[in-house]
Amino acid sequence: MNQQESDFKNINNYFIRVAVLITVTATFFYACESNIEKIKPFSSEENLPVLEAKNFETLYTDSGKIRFFIKTPKLLRFEPEGKPYHEFPEGIELIKYDDNQNIVSSITANYAKQFVNEKKWEAKNNVIATNIKGDTLKTEHLIWEENAEKIYTDEFVKIIRTDQIITGIGFQSDQSLENWKIKNPKGTIYITPETKQQNDSFEPDKIVEPLDLNFSSPKQ
Repeated sequence: MNQQESDFKNINNYFIRVAVLITVTATFFYACESNIEKIKPFSSEENLPVLEAKNFETLYTDSGKIRFFIKTPKLLRFEPEGKPYHEFPEGIELIKYDDNQNIVSSITANYAKQFVNEKKWEAKNNVIATNIKGDTLKTEHLIWEENAEKIYTDEFVKIIRTDQIITGIGFQSDQSLENWKIKNPKGTIYITPETKQQNDSFEPDKIVEPLDLNFSSPKQ
């Protein structure tokens, strides 16, 4: 092989190596850019709370009247794309009042959200709601729509009253929890002072007899 051919082959190999290097570099930067795009939403300021409060308590009023009281260990406010919401990651206690400032219902939960513009609340995990009569609702998920003045869930519910315990799937009620109905009733247990004294730790979820398919709040 003469010198000219050798020089030509060396130049050709050099350009091949440069082309490979450019291709690898471009691929590397493209991959990085793609990963950055994936990471970006998680580090965006829109996903960070604009407000944080601890041991928070407040009264919500409307037209000069107290509507409900809120107490929580921790409150976070988010404002993504102009859709603000409050998050209560460590639980909440909410007490609702009527026009005469009397307590009509209360809700506690281990986690909750308030969608400000929609005037909608969502409570999760160990949700317990009570009404003025002392009826207690237990479930794992509950939604309250203020404008529609209704409370509902599609999950398992247990309603504990002074003389009976009712179970079922799905629940809907007015926001005072007085006029309620279970969508898919499973059963009821009638309680007497004797049975209550004999066994205060029974598990009503597992007992569904005798059946009573008219599971709704009594008419006033």
